[in-house]
Amino acid sequence: MRKVPPLALAALLALASPAWAQSVKATVKKVDEAAGKVTLDHERIPKLDMDAMTMAYKVKDPAMIKDLKSGDKVEFDVDEAGGQYTVTKIQKAK
Repeated sequence: MRKVPPLALAALLALASPAWAQSVKATVKKVDEAAGKVTLDHERIPKLDMDAMTMAYKVKDPAMIKDLKSGDKVEFDVDEAGGQYTVTKIQKAK
């Protein structure tokens, strides 16, 4: 069995990881700062094996959503822990 040179392994991992690392595109439907939630109409989320849908998400930090409004196009990252989905990063799309 041949050893894979570290540089080649790093290149392969860099090519393989974008599906897990890429932000998800969405449209903001509702912002609830008081509850720390944002409702997003989003595309499929491969890392969570979740189809495209509209769903309310808790946000890690309510300050992340204070400048968002319904209709904004965004890109976000979401993680799942204990059956709870939490937006860990969100920014207006470019």
